[in-house]
Amino acid sequence: MSEKTGRLMLEVRGLNKRFGQVRAVSDLSFEVRRGEVFGFLGPNGAGKSTTMRIITCFIPPTSGSVHVDGLSTANQDLAVRAKIGYLPESTPLYGDMTVKEYLAFVGQIRGLRGAALKSRTDEMFSVCALAKMADRQIGKLSKGYRQRVGLAQAMIHDPDLLILDEPMSGLDPNQIIEIRNLIKKFGEEKTVIYCSHILSEVSATCDRILIIKDGRVVATGTPGDLTSGHRGGSRYTVTVKGDAESVKRELASVVGVSGVETEGTAPEGWVCVRVNADGKEDIGEGIFKRVVESGFSLSELRRDQTSLEEVFTELTGGGK
Repeated sequence: MSEKTGRLMLEVRGLNKRFGQVRAVSDLSFEVRRGEVFGFLGPNGAGKSTTMRIITCFIPPTSGSVHVDGLSTANQDLAVRAKIGYLPESTPLYGDMTVKEYLAFVGQIRGLRGAALKSRTDEMFSVCALAKMADRQIGKLSKGYRQRVGLAQAMIHDPDLLILDEPMSGLDPNQIIEIRNLIKKFGEEKTVIYCSHILSEVSATCDRILIIKDGRVVATGTPGDLTSGHRGGSRYTVTVKGDAESVKRELASVVGVSGVETEGTAPEGWVCVRVNADGKEDIGEGIFKRVVESGFSLSELRRDQTSLEEVFTELTGGGK
């Protein structure tokens, strides 16, 4: 995905937050532009929710500043709140209300009245596929539909900045695709901050990603930047017919190879190995030539893409 160049929508500078002796956020700085879907990732306890609560004016920072479309959360909080739509991880819903009653209630709180309220409510029924549930009590809805209602309440006032914390929770695969497309469409003109532990969705949806650990930034970039540049090398899956030790020895002699190890299972007489390379250059041709020169039969030669899950685990210590 290309880097967006719209006007600055969110600016976080030197953000710190302490709860007693516990530092939840530490000198955190980042920017998000209009027309950008921005992934905000970190393990549990990394400071994501605290940061979101500061941005949305639920709590003040200990120090540092946050500006939303040029407005300060410190002394212009009502104007900031008007620009933000927020879907927290635990969606704030009233189970005894119908979907129609609840969205009308939220719309009125957001300052919508009359024709404007009806228009926005009808649009939310359409874009969040809630029309059939309009007269259903929220407490009787499935988790997936409750999540859609939560998304609708976050979007009903047409905010400039939409903050989504685990928006895919409880959705089935078809619903996930629908909501992913909705987020992308919203992000074409507005701004989305997307927090999730479903990293495949983050990679598929976001233009840029920020990863934090212990309240500090550990990496930022496009999904492609993070998955292609983090390890500083590349790897290949090779399946050949031959003796395992001979195959590993021959492939280890290819220029640029840093290691060869057996991986997975293969049919009898075949061996599947992972070949690790030092640099980012493609050495697939060299591997192919060595296989042919050694007299092995080749079934598969694939350059593997590092996943966002692997990058996240390595950066945040999840594998330790």
